[in-house]
Amino acid sequence: MRKSIKFWICFAVAVTGAIYFTTRIVMIAGGRGDLARVRTISISADHTPHDLSPIAAATGVAPGTSGFRTDLDAINARIGAVPGVKHSAVRRRADGNLTVRVALHRAIAQWTDGDRYFPLSADGTIIRSPATTRTPGAVLMRGDVPDNLTEIVRVAAAMGDALDWMEWIENRRWNLHTTGGITVMLPQTDPAAAISTLMILDKNNAILSRDLRVIDMRDTARILVR
Repeated sequence: MRKSIKFWICFAVAVTGAIYFTTRIVMIAGGRGDLARVRTISISADHTPHDLSPIAAATGVAPGTSGFRTDLDAINARIGAVPGVKHSAVRRRADGNLTVRVALHRAIAQWTDGDRYFPLSADGTIIRSPATTRTPGAVLMRGDVPDNLTEIVRVAAAMGDALDWMEWIENRRWNLHTTGGITVMLPQTDPAAAISTLMILDKNNAILSRDLRVIDMRDTARILVR
């Protein structure tokens, strides 16, 4: 008798719980109830510091919006259009709230159109968030850029104030333009080594302070000046 009573009590509790949770699930899926509403949007980036407020604004989801009726593809598209965003992923949590994960371009140099200065990432992406002034100490580039800038920027940065700007010539080699008005024509093969050689020459012979127009380093066997 006791076992029978316990069975029916447990059965009644199980049925009641099933009805309750089924009702909650139906309400959430239908966009009703607190759990179906977006109360928080958590945003994280693959590196900091970065101002995440434009990304938050790009989600376009107001508090109280039904989390299960939001278009995640549309949100991703808007976030992807934010300058500096490389990739994004939006996830809907079980409680209806949203999590946003973004991968950002890492600016290592600047690119200029002659009037404005744009952050330039290591993969050659010009980030469309320009400034009106050049960042002190930044390596500056003009024109086309290749898709791998890490090594050339690292070596060129060692020139410091002697370097004015750089340009990618015929999609195969670099020219350097110094603050003294000299054009340095780098070789297609191992331009980083050529810059190191140039810096040694300048240290020993002050070559970048001379009255020169061109230093031609394209022939690795000899350096021509004029």
